[in-house]
Amino acid sequence: MIKREAERFVRALARGFPIVAVTGPRQSGKTTLVKAVFPKKKYITLEDPDEYEFANSDPRRFLERFPDGAILDEIQRCQQLFSYLQSLVDADGRCGLFILTGSQQFGLLAKISQSLAGRVGLLQLLPFSLKELETGKKLINDLDRAILKGFYPPVHVRKISPANWYSSYMMTYIERDVRQVLQVRELGSFQKFVRLCASRTGQILNLSALGAECGITHNTAKAWISVLEASYILVLLHSFHRNFGKRLVKAPKLYFLDPGFAAWLIGLKDSEHLCIHSHRGALFETLVVSELIKTRWNYGLSHNLFYWRDHIGNEVDLIFEDGESVVPIEIKSGKTILDEAFRGLRHFRKISDEKSGAAFLIYGGEEEYHREEFTLLPWQKSRKSIS
Repeated sequence: MIKREAERFVRALARGFPIVAVTGPRQSGKTTLVKAVFPKKKYITLEDPDEYEFANSDPRRFLERFPDGAILDEIQRCQQLFSYLQSLVDADGRCGLFILTGSQQFGLLAKISQSLAGRVGLLQLLPFSLKELETGKKLINDLDRAILKGFYPPVHVRKISPANWYSSYMMTYIERDVRQVLQVRELGSFQKFVRLCASRTGQILNLSALGAECGITHNTAKAWISVLEASYILVLLHSFHRNFGKRLVKAPKLYFLDPGFAAWLIGLKDSEHLCIHSHRGALFETLVVSELIKTRWNYGLSHNLFYWRDHIGNEVDLIFEDGESVVPIEIKSGKTILDEAFRGLRHFRKISDEKSGAAFLIYGGEEEYHREEFTLLPWQKSRKSIS
């Protein structure tokens, strides 16, 4: 089993909260993680029809079966349990009593904020990070192959092709999460919408254009983006708004949280296809952004990532805000870095207060080195830009 970086944070949460909740996309390794960290706790999944029926019909008696707590998987399927958990853990007083997992945010986080505020420590678990794969001796050093394979655990621990797995994953996601939560009737339109979003990973979000191309309204497109965010398919990075005396682009930037899934949705089949494809740069950027988000979330931190672009096209791919310090990060997929690649970083530092300090360029090469006042990091070490 590949050891997860989030283990230490989950253990810390269990020492300080009566309930620990682990949420994230389907198949990101939530159940495997909590079973490894809490091997003595009884495991119950609410996808089991008998357990689901019992929890719904008699939630108090259902929970009385676990005097020393339990792992309750897919807890969002039985939302009435939350109120009973509140009174149970308040009366018991022990920390780390119940471990909850949920594959999507909709019901889980809403109920936590309503019924269990102050009682739950939360971890958002994404698929494997580069560091985890390296530690587990599963890291693919060929960049194009790494992008195409993606980072979901099953494609690294099972003998299955990424294309076959992503196809099945898409159908499972549509049938279980989207149909249940959004009651989307035109599932074909939603699938087309997801593919259009994948083709726009790394781009500024234009809801009107997305809706028009998919044949849906602006409001429907906005609602569907929220569903994709809530189920950890994509993330929106917001514009860095510090006032530099320039008009700034304020619409968010869209990124998929797994480059392999995005590549499959776009229709990329092999490395030869990817290396000459117009989306290669955006997929590389997607890999880097998702890696940096994982690095922060695995330790219970907000990602603190933004982008910056002014109205005349000056841009920095990422801005990492850490307290009072601001770290600009440029992302380039090529192995050869020309002087033009530093234009955005130079401009940002010229007009901001960050005229010294760290500034990074993450690229598709293999060596870490310095050039002028900038640090160039190979993609495998991209996390060093925010650590």
